[in-house]
Amino acid sequence: MARIFRRRSSAASFYARRRVGILTALTGLLASAALINPPAASAALPTPVSAATARGYLASLTVAAENRTGYDRSLFPHWITISGSCNTRETVLKRDGSDVTTDSACAAKSGSWYSPYDGATWTAASDLDIDHVVPLAEAWDSGASKWTTAQRQAFANDLTRPQLIAVTDNVNQAKGDQDPATWVPSRSAYVCTYVRAWVQVKYYYGLSVDSAEKSALQGYLASC
Repeated sequence: MARIFRRRSSAASFYARRRVGILTALTGLLASAALINPPAASAALPTPVSAATARGYLASLTVAAENRTGYDRSLFPHWITISGSCNTRETVLKRDGSDVTTDSACAAKSGSWYSPYDGATWTAASDLDIDHVVPLAEAWDSGASKWTTAQRQAFANDLTRPQLIAVTDNVNQAKGDQDPATWVPSRSAYVCTYVRAWVQVKYYYGLSVDSAEKSALQGYLASC
């Protein structure tokens, strides 16, 4: 009886080991498949708040004259490292482009980018600038002069709010540091999105608006 019991125990042990082996093999296959087919990235340009919310935000912003005394672009450190070898500019190019490939230094080698400001499509990253929706100089004029360097760095590299966007380089350069009283995108279909983003960023960072800027924003938001 003892020998029969030992034989049954050995058989049970054999089948248990076999089941473990099969499960281990399946786990390995699944892990390999996950490496071959990694999940697609889900990052996208943040959507601005609604027009109604933007109108409410705008009503609460302080109205004040602007003061550019002491401004220097270097007071807003950018572009900082975001992940691995990718800095903020490269991260936005990857986020806003289609079929973007990069080299080992994270620089975009190929891809396609649509600039919502003017409706142009580009296939060379060198044709694009990363626009600060609320320009750095405008932020300085509106309250950032009182911030710490760390706060200005966070503003200049903000990927959470709709503050950074890849656009045609000469369009960004034409915009410069203008606010919506004197400049909005030439593509009318994007103006509402742009002013909603502008107000959201100013509200989040507690920045003021001047009277002409507020009047222009109210006019655009009224028709959104």
